[in-house]
Amino acid sequence: MTTTTTSTDPLPDDFGHAFIRGVHESVGGAAEALGDLDRRAGDGDFGTNVRTALKLAAQNIETEQPATYRQWVTTMYMGWLGVGGTSGPLFGMFFRDLAKAADGAEGESARVRAADGAGSPSLAQFAEALAAGQATVQKYGEADVGDKTMVDALDPAVSALRSAVEAGSSPSEALAAAEKAAVDAARATAETAAKRGRASYVGEVAKGVIDPGAAAIALVIGAARAAADGGDVDTAWIS
Repeated sequence: MTTTTTSTDPLPDDFGHAFIRGVHESVGGAAEALGDLDRRAGDGDFGTNVRTALKLAAQNIETEQPATYRQWVTTMYMGWLGVGGTSGPLFGMFFRDLAKAADGAEGESARVRAADGAGSPSLAQFAEALAAGQATVQKYGEADVGDKTMVDALDPAVSALRSAVEAGSSPSEALAAAEKAAVDAARATAETAAKRGRASYVGEVAKGVIDPGAAAIALVIGAARAAADGGDVDTAWIS
């Protein structure tokens, strides 16, 4: 008998582990390219910030030995909070909100299964946590869609994921739709001039350059999709 996973069913037990591993591999693997984008349109420190955040997150993993979804994502949240500048706190708060996705799912059964990495959120819960992360980033970063920031990739990803949840799509299909929306939007930032962040200081010079924050968010969404379907994250489009 074939079992159909719905948006209210928990994501795979190892989703948190696979997701954070994917963030390390995709965002970390693209750190040099992300830093190059920032050098061309900002102050050039984003690649260094990425490496620092992921190094701190890896240390947190070694120290904390995470088992549940929330514990895995918290290692990334704390890693980014250890980075200075603007990107550190914003990405840190974003991952903090993502870490809360399973709060409503981690009852007694999840605690019993914690040693196996259980306590994963449902797709619907992950979608709402992503939306909460967007709201937090916009509140503290004071950026809107079109300002050439990470929000440009977050907003369409949230919309696509919510629509897919409402349509009853599988996790892999829904997260693939969110990833595509984020990648398309991130690539489109190359056609705009920045209105917020360091890139706004250089005006038209930033045109033709993808916003590194938006690109990083697209890779994060890609890591979530890969955690659901076991695939890889494409980073070749970042240039």
